[in-house]
Amino acid sequence: MPQDAYYFFYGQHLALSYFDHPGMIGYALRLFSEIFGQSAFVVKLTDFTLTSLTLVALYNLSKLFLSKQKQQYALVLISTSVMVSIVSIVSTPDVPLLLFWTLSLIALYKAVFYNNFKQWLLAGVFMGLAFDSKYTAVFLQFGIISFLILSKGHRKLILSKGFITSMLLSVLVAFPVLYWNYQHDFVSFLFQSTQRAESVTSFGLKPLSFLGTIGHELLILIPVLFIFIVILTFKTLKKHLLKWQLPKAPNLFLLSFFLPTFLGFFAISLFYWVKINWLMPGYISGLIFASIYISKKWIKLNTVLAILIHIALAVEVVFYVVPIKSDDTWFGWEELAQKVEHIQKEYPNTFIFSADNYKTTSVLNFYLNQKIYAQNVIGKFALHYNFIDKDLSILNGKNALFINSDKRAKTNAKSGKIPKELKAYFSTVTELEPIIIKHRGKTVRKFWVYHAINYQNIPNN
Repeated sequence: MPQDAYYFFYGQHLALSYFDHPGMIGYALRLFSEIFGQSAFVVKLTDFTLTSLTLVALYNLSKLFLSKQKQQYALVLISTSVMVSIVSIVSTPDVPLLLFWTLSLIALYKAVFYNNFKQWLLAGVFMGLAFDSKYTAVFLQFGIISFLILSKGHRKLILSKGFITSMLLSVLVAFPVLYWNYQHDFVSFLFQSTQRAESVTSFGLKPLSFLGTIGHELLILIPVLFIFIVILTFKTLKKHLLKWQLPKAPNLFLLSFFLPTFLGFFAISLFYWVKINWLMPGYISGLIFASIYISKKWIKLNTVLAILIHIALAVEVVFYVVPIKSDDTWFGWEELAQKVEHIQKEYPNTFIFSADNYKTTSVLNFYLNQKIYAQNVIGKFALHYNFIDKDLSILNGKNALFINSDKRAKTNAKSGKIPKELKAYFSTVTELEPIIIKHRGKTVRKFWVYHAINYQNIPNN
């Protein structure tokens, strides 16, 4: 997937943090590739290993709340979810986030309920590492503060040495990310917060976005489990709000880390497209809470449906039955790289670049043994590539091959057009024959190819 390749690119360019996310997934991919070599298999091995550790951690977390049988329920529910399938095979910041989120909950629970100072220290480290994975980890601090304020029996802990030390330690462990943002005028924080907030407030209600969020959450949790969680959430809120009575402390602990993400992101989805993975961390405690009440009948029905869904997904992955009209696909990338390499032999001394934010650039970077450039070559913002390739004047006078994906190709013919952006930065641009990726004789992917001569970093008037 392009995401795999992009975060692998993180690992190739080690830094304290990165433009769109902290770097933990990149560090993990770099570590595994140093040990086992660079290959798609090793990338997937990284995701699978970290997610397997997350399942082990979740099982140990469930022991703190559930009977032996209910622990098995929780493990079955999460391990059969599409959510876990996704993070076990696709590299995203959520892969390490879910691991450190789960470890944080274990340490926080033991710190609070066992009054254990060492666990406060562990919680601080894990919360910091979770933040080094993804910014949504701030819901951990929000969750524990909310719990301590709401729980009368534990409220005094908010002024305790353990809690304060834990919070300070979490900031210390997250310091590399904070410092990188300070060095770069907090550009990453602004991108993930202010810019998204402006999008939320600018365009009014979006019912289709809300329905889309429901749709993808039905898929990643399996519909039976998602419906059960929605019903359980509604009943829990109704019961405790009407009585003005809080749940018992262990249940309140679980809900403090589930409800803010679950309800918060669904509220945001009324105004903004919420991505499929944003709610994932909340489901760690949410599924344990659901396991307290779910019956064996619901478990069986959910498991059967999960098997059917996974069979359908496996058929799609292996046989590519339904071509995906998007660059967010696993199909055809390696063949593309081979064909680009062949074209470059016909047009030597050229650099290669693309202009779809990061996807084609990242995959070609993974498969080809050379530097591949992004859309900042033609003056467009290119996520973290902007921070790696700050001085593009080194390319002045050079020729290039521009590779551009046609997501909804209708014919195998040339476009017959030269993109305006290329004309502004190159003296001469010639369209070459497009790259066609076929599957069982059918065209499933198409890439425009242009040979551009004499690059100038300053655009022509």
